[in-house]
Amino acid sequence: MRSKLFVPGTRPDFFEKALAGEADAISFDLEDSVPEGAKAASRTRLAEFLGSDLVRSTAKTIIVRVNAIGTPHFQDDLRALAQAHMHLINLPKVEDDEAMRAAASKASEIAGDARLLVNIETPRALARARTIAAADPRIAGLQAGLNDLFEPLRMDRADPFNVQTALWQIRMAAAESGLFAYDGAWPNLEDADGFRREGELARSMGFLGKSCVHPSQVAIANDIFDRGAEIAQAHRILDAAGAAATEGNGAFLLDGKMIDGPAIAQARSVVAGVEEGR
Repeated sequence: MRSKLFVPGTRPDFFEKALAGEADAISFDLEDSVPEGAKAASRTRLAEFLGSDLVRSTAKTIIVRVNAIGTPHFQDDLRALAQAHMHLINLPKVEDDEAMRAAASKASEIAGDARLLVNIETPRALARARTIAAADPRIAGLQAGLNDLFEPLRMDRADPFNVQTALWQIRMAAAESGLFAYDGAWPNLEDADGFRREGELARSMGFLGKSCVHPSQVAIANDIFDRGAEIAQAHRILDAAGAAATEGNGAFLLDGKMIDGPAIAQARSVVAGVEEGR
């Protein structure tokens, strides 16, 4: 899931185009991009689309961002999506483990087996990211929401120290619970270099991919988060580790680099993540 393209629920004319594009995942939105008066119609149209043969036959990961649990729309969204084809429900504005458990329970009760991608996008949520991540086994990943986090605090999004500090906390919280961490959106469509810089920072920290708010960003995200070489190297390390183990060696040289327990564990993690679709 190198790239995740955001599609507003108010734009059904974009639905099929998004599926035909190059993004690995499509994130249909019923929250911020949908004004209050359009919530009901948007969820109805989206549920119908997600029940179509076109969606059921796609290889893309299908995600829906529902409205927050504290709103009157949360349960209506879940009910509308109960029979829809989707892989992840994206939960916004979760601020602590109690709210997380309540949202997960309700999502499971109404919407079945879909797993959860949880936004970390407020100071309270960032401070409690570890307990949020551990709150329910249906959580698959944590997603950074830096726009919502930074703008009310007047924090400079262009400062890499600010970004790295927030991403670090989210990455460690996700890792502690065995979840993936996913990078959020870059809002300035004219600043492709900024998108790339932030994506490369997230990639260096082990994030799985980056959210895109426009198709023009998808190719950049796919390039940044392409893991072909990493996966091939992980298999080489595991093959060499197996050969070394038969000779009674726990450490060995590969391409002039010392490989031992941590490198082998990382290789296993990479291969396991691929097998799990992460």
